[in-house]
Amino acid sequence: MVGWIIYKAQDSEVKPEAYEINRLVEEAKAQDIELRVLKPEQIDLIVTKEDRKSILLDDKPTSLPDFVLPRMGAGTTYFALAVIRQLERLGVPSFNDSDGIDTVKDKLYTHQILAQSNLPVPKTMLVKFPVDISLIEKHIGFPAVIKTLSGSQGKGVFLVKDKQSCKDLFQLLEITNSQISIIIQEFIATSYGRDLRVFTVGGRVVACMERKSNSDDFKANYSLGGIVNSYPISPEIEWLAVEVTRLLGLDIAGVDLLFDHDHFKICEVNSSPGFEGIESCCSVNIPKEMYTYLKLRLGDREQMTDNR
Repeated sequence: MVGWIIYKAQDSEVKPEAYEINRLVEEAKAQDIELRVLKPEQIDLIVTKEDRKSILLDDKPTSLPDFVLPRMGAGTTYFALAVIRQLERLGVPSFNDSDGIDTVKDKLYTHQILAQSNLPVPKTMLVKFPVDISLIEKHIGFPAVIKTLSGSQGKGVFLVKDKQSCKDLFQLLEITNSQISIIIQEFIATSYGRDLRVFTVGGRVVACMERKSNSDDFKANYSLGGIVNSYPISPEIEWLAVEVTRLLGLDIAGVDLLFDHDHFKICEVNSSPGFEGIESCCSVNIPKEMYTYLKLRLGDREQMTDNR
């Protein structure tokens, strides 16, 4: 079995600290999978009816892989998406597929889909410039969380504690880039400095961890130095995570939940979730879970092809 990982670097450029990529490569060997790590710039696509020649790798026609694992998440460019779509058109399964990746890149659109199905999400507004602070105060209130529409690992997320700090931040953003897309969300005080990361594979929860900030920061991301611990998977946690991935069409996902008193609200969803933290505190081999699911899917696909 041959697979491609679409990443921001190619095989020879992957650094030792790229934990997830190195773990995926390591486990692929154990699973007898030939895996290549490619960056989108290595691939050229030509839209043609001659499918065999429509993908070039390093300027040369190449055999297509059995599967693709995109690992660019919120940083997925239009070009990378176009490559994934072309591979899908040629019959190469992608885990996750281009539609799912494109959907969760947009945090507002993600929340629109989830809210439409009556799932618990923080109250959210799309900001337009010039910003009407009074409108935000009326419908969201303060403190409030400000986010860029696309981002991960806690980047592009800010907490404004009052009307004045909100006004100051938006003035800075408007001067810097008035075309930037921003959302503002209600602040869930009971989740200050902590949240849950639920990892799902194939519509199944495989691990859950609690993340806690090790400072006064309201963000608890492991990538920002947060402390992580295994967390019991309750029926509510399991149902929320599975339902989220079903609605968003994701095979592999990291679902972030906020503590809302005795229940939870859905904070964000990641189509290329990190798993260094979750492997450090939970008894789980995430790449093995991914490849086991992938092999089941590809086995079913091959069996259906044989039956035809």
